Amino acid sequence: MKRFLFFMLAFLFALSSRAALQMPGIFGNEMVFQRDMALPVWGKASPGAEITVQLGDATAKAVADAAGNWKAVLPSRPASAKPLELVVSGDGDRRIFKNVLVGEVWLCSGQSNMAMVVESCNDAEREKADAANYPMVRQFKVPNLARPYPEFDAPGAAWSTASPSTVGRYTAAGYFFARMLACELGVPVGILNSSWGGTRIEPWTTPDGFKSVEKTQDIYERLQMRNPATDQYKKALREFLAKLGQWEALAQESLAKSVPLKPMPAFPADLIPYSDRQQPSTLYNGMLNPMVPFAIRGALWYQGEANRNEGMMYYEKTRALVNGWRQVWNNPDLPFYFVQLAPYKYGDAKQDSLVMGSIWEAQAECEKSIPNVWMAVTNDIGDMNDIHPKNKQDVGKRLCLLALHHTYGRKDIVCSGPKFAKMTKEGASLRIHFDDAKGLRTRDGKAPDCFEIVGPGSEFEVADARIDGETVVLSSAKVPNPTAFRFAWHKYSEPNLQNAAGLPCGACRAGDVPVVDYFALKIKDADSWRLVYDLPIAKGGDKIVYDRDDSGKVKPGFSKVAYFLELKKSNSSMEYVFVSMDAFTQDAKKLGVPAYGTGAVFQQKVGNLTVVSNVSGVENVVDLSDAGFIEFWPNNYGPGLSTVIPQGSASKWDFNDRMSEPENGYGSMQVHNIKAGQTVFAYNSWKRGSNADLGIGNSKPVSGKESTMNTLDWTFNANAGQFEVKRLRVFVK
Repeated sequence: MKRFLFFMLAFLFALSSRAALQMPGIFGNEMVFQRDMALPVWGKASPGAEITVQLGDATAKAVADAAGNWKAVLPSRPASAKPLELVVSGDGDRRIFKNVLVGEVWLCSGQSNMAMVVESCNDAEREKADAANYPMVRQFKVPNLARPYPEFDAPGAAWSTASPSTVGRYTAAGYFFARMLACELGVPVGILNSSWGGTRIEPWTTPDGFKSVEKTQDIYERLQMRNPATDQYKKALREFLAKLGQWEALAQESLAKSVPLKPMPAFPADLIPYSDRQQPSTLYNGMLNPMVPFAIRGALWYQGEANRNEGMMYYEKTRALVNGWRQVWNNPDLPFYFVQLAPYKYGDAKQDSLVMGSIWEAQAECEKSIPNVWMAVTNDIGDMNDIHPKNKQDVGKRLCLLALHHTYGRKDIVCSGPKFAKMTKEGASLRIHFDDAKGLRTRDGKAPDCFEIVGPGSEFEVADARIDGETVVLSSAKVPNPTAFRFAWHKYSEPNLQNAAGLPCGACRAGDVPVVDYFALKIKDADSWRLVYDLPIAKGGDKIVYDRDDSGKVKPGFSKVAYFLELKKSNSSMEYVFVSMDAFTQDAKKLGVPAYGTGAVFQQKVGNLTVVSNVSGVENVVDLSDAGFIEFWPNNYGPGLSTVIPQGSASKWDFNDRMSEPENGYGSMQVHNIKAGQTVFAYNSWKRGSNADLGIGNSKPVSGKESTMNTLDWTFNANAGQFEVKRLRVFVK
């Protein structure tokens, strides 16, 4: 029995020893090593264990440290399509990885357009069948894993060789890049597919990446607060434990004396680690760190839809992403190639119409300002009805052209379309100069499209454009003195400008855009109106502070009152509404915002309603005699119908509500077209500043905000902070 127990213990010890040698899934059968670079191989073993790594005729050794981590570095070797074996032995174990090739390795990361697979793109069946011809292309697929801290491994990740049975699940953009690269270079190509649809850029970024960029350091600080190894975390935890100790003492006293006790202190939310796939660094931790520091040539990136509303902040976050990756891969010049977002009809026709221009500008800035970062322009190969364009063949090709030119030194290859260089003014025209514009032309033989120009006294107008050598000349009869242009700025932009290589020009703009007075520009009799109030709505509060208040100078005798409201979000065109009516008071001090103390309380019909607006859905009318209705008061109000008019709904906040106490309450400044059943404009709850209600036309329910479900007059929207321009003017005549 003693001998049996001895052998069992020895057997269990051997098993535990064998289990001690661990390696992440990046090392596996069918893997591809990077040529011409030192090759790190790493894992875990018993502390002090000696590890031997062999690849072909090369050997490297390592010793596990006190924490059990080890890393051996194999010498660089040339590309080889001849299968090798990687043998790792030590700590009572031996691992053999077969069919190992040496060539080029590229990381492929991003959101759904990188995650989109070959079987979902154009000509999928033909592409899958053709994959039998490209066995030198291999993919390492990382499963979707969001983690609060860096992981050693990504369970389930595995290598495979391109074939008709496997390639359908490969990243399409990455595969077509790899296929072309393998053909051009004649070497194996491995792609590391770590992508997840719908994800933002922040979760893919390392903490130190955020630290490296001034405008993202706040994210770094939040990560530090959630890291148990940092002084910030420990200090906050000690403070919480002290409060908890005080509460525990009170709890004991409460128990002894049978007296009430306050609830236990809540654990600080700032210390709870990020774990969601949209939170900073979680996808780097779960899906990228398990591959670090595997030798790679560079990175491909296809992402941005989830950050499209951030404008130039996306450039700052891309800097953080690139800096972080270059740091962990110990390569300050790591090539980084990314795909421009394709045009797509986000929202309705007018909603966020310029959102793509701002994200395209940020993407162009990445290429311009971050060393060894390059962009593949795709505004000619998108699908306006599909956020996931199926033509990933050209995406992969354009990425490969960039890599061949910039990383592999093939300077004979044209890899980019025309790029904006400068703008010069020539009388009533603007001349736009481009680099990489040899053979400048349009793909359809028509005049260049998607150019707009602007000047004093005008809005942006579509330009008449003509090609002159390697420049484009812009003009418009509507803009006699142009000062600025923009190109491909609308979310629907699919421009036709390209060079002789058939590569498109990306979005760009330059010049000084004049401040436009939309009242003077859009209202035909603007000169006949006298300004009474000019209010930048950002200055909301208990007391309304106007930029201009001429109400004390306006004497009784005016017959008309008008309001002009301008609203602009950062990624949209200016929206405006002009509404005029018969004067409903001769006291000019009661024409402005009906704040408490002004004495302005009006719920009544107004005659000769005129509405002029560029907002979709707002009915433009002239001198309607029985349609105007105003609701101006500082009071609270409810959805019940007033007795003033029969129109409206008793269950909705709309164009006929019931005023209630207190007098110094929520506040309503609303003009309605009751014939159309429409709010013309509303400014409510002004005391709340950026959380005031503000809008033109009828409001719609806000997703996730139950209080807006029965609201047509913007009550409870709390949306004023969404606008970068919000200006209200009041006129009389």
